Amino acid sequence: MEASRKKAKPKPKPQFWRWAAASIVFRLVLIYFPKNLNFATRPEVSTPVTSLRRLAEGYWLKQSSMSPYAGSMYHGSPLLLAALGPLTGNKIDGHSYHLLCSLVLVVADFISAMLIRATGQSLQRASEKSLKSLGLGKLFEDSDILPSGDIAALVYLWNPFTIVTCMGFNTTPLENMFVIISIYGACKGLAPLAAFGWTVASHLSLYPAVLIVPVILLLGYGPDAPPRKLFLRRHSAKDEDISLSESNTSKGLTSQKKELTSFSWRPVVLFLSWAFIWTSYILVLCGIFMRDFGGLQEMFKRTYGFILTVKDLSPNIGVLWYFFAEVFDFFRSFFLIVFHVNILFMILPLAMRLYNRPCFLAFVYMAICSMLKSYPSVGDSALYLGLLALFINELSEMPFSFFLFCGYVGVSLLSPVMHNLWIWRGTGNANFYFATAMGYACFQVILVVESVSSTLNHDRKITKLIKTSNA
Repeated sequence: MEASRKKAKPKPKPQFWRWAAASIVFRLVLIYFPKNLNFATRPEVSTPVTSLRRLAEGYWLKQSSMSPYAGSMYHGSPLLLAALGPLTGNKIDGHSYHLLCSLVLVVADFISAMLIRATGQSLQRASEKSLKSLGLGKLFEDSDILPSGDIAALVYLWNPFTIVTCMGFNTTPLENMFVIISIYGACKGLAPLAAFGWTVASHLSLYPAVLIVPVILLLGYGPDAPPRKLFLRRHSAKDEDISLSESNTSKGLTSQKKELTSFSWRPVVLFLSWAFIWTSYILVLCGIFMRDFGGLQEMFKRTYGFILTVKDLSPNIGVLWYFFAEVFDFFRSFFLIVFHVNILFMILPLAMRLYNRPCFLAFVYMAICSMLKSYPSVGDSALYLGLLALFINELSEMPFSFFLFCGYVGVSLLSPVMHNLWIWRGTGNANFYFATAMGYACFQVILVVESVSSTLNHDRKITKLIKTSNA
């Protein structure tokens, strides 16, 4: 009886597919209430870079033989105009534009959730293999291991931020999908797919370019695992116990040690090669699209230049719009450099500390970019919260979880109230709305700090268990 219990592993429950289907049905029902919900006009949901209304304006300008970037309305990729523009121009009735675009976004959310689920399953198998190689397989069997892939997929599908973003008529679900494609491809060792997702995601919103570090680590080392030095310590302890006559066993342990701790350059070189190919292909397509409207130089100026220079100071849930509305023009260039370089300064230290957990490192990078990007939205939080749920077992003892949950709920409720008091009722001012943005940023900082601390504590516990088993 005990042996059968140990062999039995938790299988995916049919409830997962019921909840996943229910989330899709719920989105389809909400499609028929776009005017009443009015999410597309909310600054927390739609930004100047991701708005589909602005994309429709750019497509109309293109159809009128004018530059899609004329009038400073559209600031997205020309490829989005070619892919989604025909849908925005299809107005057979007043509802068709919203219906077709919403269906595309619903499909993107479903694909993202399925890829998150597959990524979680790969991480769980890799974790089980790592613990067994460290002699802690019994720990994996005895403890209550939750199906992190299923949970993360449902968290992404049922997250109110994800649902609001999907109903908000913006391109954020597509950008999130390509980010997840990149992580999934790297986790599976599919360098061409990882390069495709990373290239398209970086092209659409620029900030996912920082994911090149965790993607390379995923391809080189494999999925998340305990620190590599533990494998060296464990195998060195085994080598001491092996007699000289058992040379074959020693060779097997040595090869296994190399497999678990060495960095593989072949998939990394393949990834960089494919990234160069995809980037060249995208630039060629954009050049063809923009050949009559200023070429690639105009595209870079109107897209990435718009993001980096923060020219649009309309309110959002970030902190940059208020700061640059108040700062003197003489200091504007200096603080632009400070804010953007601040993201780059965090890349190397975090990579050095979390190199053994590249998927978790991707979550940290996305959360930091969500805090410091020029035009953030709740769709950015939907992405990193979905990735965070992949590590539900490692973060089971994370402190302040309930406090953070209440904080996110409170900010979500207060933000539209403060915006209404400021813009429509005239009984408040910009400080009311900016206070919620500051609170939102503080909760994100706490989330990143506590999750990183909990992950490191989890690795320390594994280290103590190995020392105890070796003693």
